[in-house]
Amino acid sequence: MGIKITDRLTAEGRKLNAELAKFSHLQCRVGFQEGKAQEEDGTDIASIAMWNELGTDTIPARPFMADSVDKHGSELRKFCKERLKRFAEGKEDAETILQLCGNYQVAAIQKEIVNGQFAENAPSTIRKKGSDKPLIDTGRMRQSVHFVITSKT
Repeated sequence: MGIKITDRLTAEGRKLNAELAKFSHLQCRVGFQEGKAQEEDGTDIASIAMWNELGTDTIPARPFMADSVDKHGSELRKFCKERLKRFAEGKEDAETILQLCGNYQVAAIQKEIVNGQFAENAPSTIRKKGSDKPLIDTGRMRQSVHFVITSKT
């Protein structure tokens, strides 16, 4: 005769399962959201960020977003692992972890905008903005880095 085993899910177990399910349905997108910030002339900051990240016919690529991951990816993974440990201990929920990881990556991108080693500005750009520092003019692009938590599509 076999032993009958019955699993019972506690209230804490149901809560944990619900939080785990959020990770499969939610995502954190870090960067620039189209239409959320503009230069004084109306140019969308998301477009300016893309032109600088990828380059154009007249602007050399300055991959501050890719570099923020390439240079700091191991730190970000460590940070997120620590958050997941806190999740397993019941100290943080899924949305809090996504928010904290989003904030962490926003800071890494902003740091890369300020400290990254990029192609120099053209002499005409230096004359126009009065600085030879790439990616820094008004500070609006750096300030426009944000994250959003959305449903996965």
